[in-house]
Amino acid sequence: MGHEISHHYTHLFINHKTSAFATEHYTYHFIQFPFSFSSEEMNKILHLVFGVFGNATGLFLFLAPTITFKRIVMKRSTEKFSGIPYVMTLLNCLLSAWYGLPFISPNNILVTVINGTGAAIESVYVMIFLIFAPKKEKAKVFALLVAILAVFATVAFVSLLAFHDLQKKKVFCGFAAAIFSIIMYASPLSIMRMVIKTKSVEFMPFFLSLFVFLCGTSWFIYGLIGKDPFLAVPNGFGCGLGTIQLILYSIYRGNKGETKRPKEDESVEMGLSKPKQ
Repeated sequence: MGHEISHHYTHLFINHKTSAFATEHYTYHFIQFPFSFSSEEMNKILHLVFGVFGNATGLFLFLAPTITFKRIVMKRSTEKFSGIPYVMTLLNCLLSAWYGLPFISPNNILVTVINGTGAAIESVYVMIFLIFAPKKEKAKVFALLVAILAVFATVAFVSLLAFHDLQKKKVFCGFAAAIFSIIMYASPLSIMRMVIKTKSVEFMPFFLSLFVFLCGTSWFIYGLIGKDPFLAVPNGFGCGLGTIQLILYSIYRGNKGETKRPKEDESVEMGLSKPKQ
């Protein structure tokens, strides 16, 4: 064609002319854009975008129980709230933050950022719970806290001392983080069961369900783009549970149903509902 075509020319327009001798002539016009992206560069951009979005939605989820703990501090009592979910979430955050470190799993620093933040927030929740919980509950939660710190320390030291290959470190730490991520996402199952049983969404706030869905979806896509099954699988599970919660909400939102409160010997999980007065 007599022209050297640069990869920066991304759109082609053709003017078609026909002469008297039925000879066809084509004039090629190119519009030059100041930049273009390869598929690899686009993947990196999308990876970053979904990671940042996952950080934002994850932060909302970690901050959601602040209303519960404000109540605990004001009443100077944990009432019927359970501290176990917060301790387990702390373990999940510690393992996930460790997994995202560059010497364990390269290109996942955003995973460390949000889970490191989450670990700090959950630590505050656990401390508040230990201060105001009854002696029996306090002893149980403290014992669990010691156990989960021992689990995290074991995973960290084994990954540093037993594995010298980066891929083996990633697989070992990834499995540990994925298992406890699934456990964390599964914690609202008892609430979903209550919604179905009572036909009421009183115990399942809409925005909390929405952000469970958004957080799970964003990290699921982040894991797919990064080809990381240890992020994609557990967050795909979270995305699915979030979807089910939203479906349940759409079904029962206009139905007050039989709003049965937890029995006296039951604990309220994750502060999603108010304890019995």
